Amino acid sequence: MRATVIHAPHDIRVQEVPDPTIQQPTDVVLRVLRACICGSDLWAYRGESARQPGQRIGHEFLGIVEEAGPEVAGFAVGDLVVAPFVWSDGSCEYCAEGLMTSCPQGGFWGSVGSDGGQGEAVRVPFADGTLVKLPAAAASDDRLLTALLALSDVLGTGHHAAVGAGVRPGSTVAVVGDGAVGLCGVMAAKRLGAERIIALGRHQVRTDIARRFGATDVVAERGEAAVAAVRELTGGAGAHAVIEAVGTEQSMRTAVEITRDGGSIGYVGVPHGSGTGLDLGVMFDRNIALRGGVAPVRAYIPELLPDVLSGTIDPSPVFDLTIGLDEVPAGYRAMDERTALKVLIKP
Repeated sequence: MRATVIHAPHDIRVQEVPDPTIQQPTDVVLRVLRACICGSDLWAYRGESARQPGQRIGHEFLGIVEEAGPEVAGFAVGDLVVAPFVWSDGSCEYCAEGLMTSCPQGGFWGSVGSDGGQGEAVRVPFADGTLVKLPAAAASDDRLLTALLALSDVLGTGHHAAVGAGVRPGSTVAVVGDGAVGLCGVMAAKRLGAERIIALGRHQVRTDIARRFGATDVVAERGEAAVAAVRELTGGAGAHAVIEAVGTEQSMRTAVEITRDGGSIGYVGVPHGSGTGLDLGVMFDRNIALRGGVAPVRAYIPELLPDVLSGTIDPSPVFDLTIGLDEVPAGYRAMDERTALKVLIKP
């Protein structure tokens, strides 16, 4: 089959690799219908996150079960399924607690020795604990299929940030970051009942999507100017809940400074850079809580899926460029150069 492989920074290739096969009785082999490029993939692309030459890449996908191991109970050949960005056994204490990302037998797609999502097929370990079945009819609905793909990562990650930030009905929320996760954080905050949502972002195409998803205000400034703008919009107090969806020292510092005393920050931006921007003394004095991390999206899919199927929420606008598998290297360049928000791949 063909799959996306990273050889070095800025060296992404689509090449022939061995077809996936059933290796354990709990595996399935999945034919990929939709995949995409994540903003976190860019850290490997830019050389800021180490990868071995020839390692697979990509962790967001959905598709059709083509083969199932003899101990797979919940899925059959022909089922349409979505895969969260981490596989998990579904039976350990962490999985029972809804923290599938800490499953001792779990792993990330594209890790050494595993298939990546940006390819024609994927071997899925622990299928019963990992995959979620989708209605078969969705396979023929292009818009719905694209919206369902967001369940594999960005929609659940935005929701995780909103939950971590303590978004409640009537609250004021600020969202730092105008990437796909930040935009899904806006959508999640709206879904959870936020009354006012302030989106921080400089790119009008993205902030237009933020408004479509529920943002009531947009702040285009950065740094201290952004802090001043949010403070002005909130009568000097700041936001009850802040979603941090970037992961840099500057973005975290901004998040702390725009949080209302007694408020919370939900952070899901993958940390990168030399520092965190956190001053625990400031957070202590102002009673600011911090909660977040890598999102256990498998725990959230059952909650979010009905709203996607009904059209109550539609995250599909975050995908603004569609390509075939052979065009994946160009897709990485487009996201790296910020000419695309999030690239959809149709193998």
